Amino acid sequence: MKLNGILSISGYPGLFKLVSQMKSGLVVESLLDGKRMPAYATHKILALEDISIYTDEDDVPLSEVFTLIFDKSGGKPALDAKKASVKELSDYLASVLPNYDRERVYNSDLKKLFQWYNLLAEKGLLVKEEELKEDKTTAKKAAAPKSAKQEKTEAPKPKSEPKGKKGSTKKVKK
Repeated sequence: MKLNGILSISGYPGLFKLVSQMKSGLVVESLLDGKRMPAYATHKILALEDISIYTDEDDVPLSEVFTLIFDKSGGKPALDAKKASVKELSDYLASVLPNYDRERVYNSDLKKLFQWYNLLAEKGLLVKEEELKEDKTTAKKAAAPKSAKQEKTEAPKPKSEPKGKKGSTKKVKK
């Protein structure tokens, strides 16, 4: 999963998409309602691509966790974090990531994880990297190569003549 440009801003609900940068911060667009707003350096801004989940061995990037949930749910939204109990959320995460650290991953983290996944799934922003690669290769194949006749009929671009350097002409005194 590619999570480039998807941000979480503390104090604001939902996720945001990075639109552009300013001198004093960022311009972001809410994935909930589509409204744009400035996010300043004083806000706590987290990029989802930098977040990982604690496991017994190493940390697992959030993109890999989302890929596992995506595979299990078939690309549809998973459990509703508002309606499901903490035990249901924990069991669901354990079914896709059995070695996650239950002591260091808090209940609030579980709820955020599933809220974020469901929001991204609803907006269609969860696309596997293999699908992206396939789309690029089919796009390359769709672009028909030029035939030999077309290449021969196109005239080569004339090369521009080099311009002389300033002061290269000599003045003759009379």
